[in-house]
Amino acid sequence: MQLSTLLNISIPMIQAPMAGVQNWRLAAAASKAGILGSIPCGMLNAEQVVCEIKNFRAQTSKPYNLNFFCHDMPKLDTQQQSKWLQKLAPYYAEFGLTPDNEVGVLRRPFDEEMAEAIAPYKPPVISFHFGLPKPELVAKVKSWGATILSSATTVEEGIWLAKNGADIVIAQGIEAGGHRATFTEAKLDEQLQTKQLVTQLVEKLPIPVIAAGGIASHQDVLMMQKLGACGTQLGTSFLLCDEADTTQVHRHALKSLAEPSAVTNVFSGRPARGIENRLMLALDFIYEQTPSFPYASAALTPLRVAAEKQGKGDFSPLWSGSNRRGCQEVSIEAMVAILNGK
Repeated sequence: MQLSTLLNISIPMIQAPMAGVQNWRLAAAASKAGILGSIPCGMLNAEQVVCEIKNFRAQTSKPYNLNFFCHDMPKLDTQQQSKWLQKLAPYYAEFGLTPDNEVGVLRRPFDEEMAEAIAPYKPPVISFHFGLPKPELVAKVKSWGATILSSATTVEEGIWLAKNGADIVIAQGIEAGGHRATFTEAKLDEQLQTKQLVTQLVEKLPIPVIAAGGIASHQDVLMMQKLGACGTQLGTSFLLCDEADTTQVHRHALKSLAEPSAVTNVFSGRPARGIENRLMLALDFIYEQTPSFPYASAALTPLRVAAEKQGKGDFSPLWSGSNRRGCQEVSIEAMVAILNGK
């Protein structure tokens, strides 16, 4: 069955949730264009998520997706944080900044409080990153009639998701931008390209599979459908769209194509794919002493702000998939039409 039928949308495509570069406006524009618009909620509190829902629904009655993280929240390790600040101290000195121990706004996992806040709105689609929440929360979400999506980076993760409440699995190939959805001990070198992962998950799972990662053209979309995917999820291709809040530094990096993308853990503590920059190169992409997710990012914020004022993305998480050739400075509606072969 095609994703369009499963999710009551015109085109079997999802706009990937992208925290930091979008809110309800991009999601509403995507849904109006006929695909499923997604609202990233991992960095929002319950009140803010409700506000996003209300703003979206004031613009359109089309379906939407709320995306949440469901990681285990570790305690703050002050010693780990101190070592991280020491590692970053030369960069602080370069900009004349003084390090502090503030943890900033943290990415929070989906919990009872959030579920209670959004329950009255009965969101049609809920997607999760890093697995699924505890079974009672999965049951609560299903009681609203919501369709549950979650991402897998390996076949084993896909099988687990199908057995534990996901209605549809997103096959997140290694080419995908942003955070890897890994929630097992799977190593990066064990994670497959999208084509391979889709093929294997379609064969193994009793539920539909969505393809995500490296998809940037109508031809790519058709190829994934031929492999058995019920639809596709794209993020990078929408980063230059008019409705996106992508910074000018990030937009420049996306357009230049000068630097490749790579997977790194230095911006959040978890592996994520972005355009190579100074910090990634300096710390060899995967730095073992990066603080546990989600505590790494706060210390980088002052450096990011200072560098971006100089037009540099040296300390910015320039999230992007491996294929950004499809990016265009057009409206969401125009980009969806291009991807849909119109």
